[in-house]
Amino acid sequence: MTKPSYTFCNSQPALLRFLCPIFSLRQMDANGRKLGGSLPVPNVQELVKEAITEVPPHYVRADQDHPFMGDDHGTSLLQVPVIDLSKLSSSNGHLMESELEKLHAASKDWGFFQLINHGVSCSLMEEVKSGIQEFFKLPMEEKRKFWQEEGDLEGFGQAFVVSEEQKLDWGDMFFVMSQPRRLRKSHLFPMLPSPFRDVLDEYSSALQDLAMKILHLMAKALKMDTKEMMELFDEGTQHFRMNYYPPCPQPDLVIGLSPHSDAVGLTILLQLNEMEGLQIRKEGKWIPIKPLPNAFVVNVGDILEIVTNGTYRSIEHRATVNSVKERLSIATFYSPKLEGELGPAPSLITLDNPALFKRIGVADYIRGLFARKLQGKSYIDVMRIIQGEENNGN
Repeated sequence: MTKPSYTFCNSQPALLRFLCPIFSLRQMDANGRKLGGSLPVPNVQELVKEAITEVPPHYVRADQDHPFMGDDHGTSLLQVPVIDLSKLSSSNGHLMESELEKLHAASKDWGFFQLINHGVSCSLMEEVKSGIQEFFKLPMEEKRKFWQEEGDLEGFGQAFVVSEEQKLDWGDMFFVMSQPRRLRKSHLFPMLPSPFRDVLDEYSSALQDLAMKILHLMAKALKMDTKEMMELFDEGTQHFRMNYYPPCPQPDLVIGLSPHSDAVGLTILLQLNEMEGLQIRKEGKWIPIKPLPNAFVVNVGDILEIVTNGTYRSIEHRATVNSVKERLSIATFYSPKLEGELGPAPSLITLDNPALFKRIGVADYIRGLFARKLQGKSYIDVMRIIQGEENNGN
């Protein structure tokens, strides 16, 4: 077999060297232009099968805050707001307006909230949970059928690895486009094992409808022209990121997913098992989120911060791991279509509230995203208008 391109593969047992594809991963837009890529890395789920007792150097994250520092500072007393979608659909005007104000405050002050009574059936959620858990249990020979291919970021693997010297996260992912259906890769979504494929297809439709409901309500809460929000996200892209964070012999030395804000429009997260690990940065401290039963964790992405001209904020968050058991989740990302253009909503811009962000094509935005490693809110900072720029035609 040809020698792998990622140097870390060379230091691992033969099994792990076999798991490292030799290609650089590239995602293309509709015109064949590169949107970005990621270097191939070992599969952590297979790494832990070697019964290691020490974390390999490429995973040791001395650059990160202690994964468990939130409990040490008493931040467990803080919890993200809870929004009841049934109240937002109520015929009781006072009840609806009160919950809408809660949604507005949660999106503005926290950037995160838990959504209950959302209308997605509990039985469908349970089928998704069990299906993903079984999917990650597939033998490696079966998983390789869904591995990331050259020219693509979708499939089993990782993203945002741009340097061979870069420190790695302690986690694996399966990343796949789910909407619009015409853009689904023929060797991925349609080839998923049945009945998991049908369950995920039903979940995709349900989550698309839910995302559009949330976005419409946000536009209403912002008192912006709802058409601007709907036209931007109508027929937008939906991606699934299924996350598997294996147990780690030294969990205090690693991070499951590096601190970042989501570069998308809206993220809807479903926790798949009882192991917690999601933390958000609030007032300089890491706050753990304890998911409520049958609830979604929803967060504002960078694109929504841009569209709302900074009123709603994307918040840094991360995933921690433990030494006892794996943690699984599925994040559903919703964004505008690649052919669109994003920027602050015109109805929110006034002389007293000038645009804080540039306008840019969605494809160009994504291309810039995947050219960087995952690091805090550094990418949205690139989109900010520097004082005086607007006078130079930028």
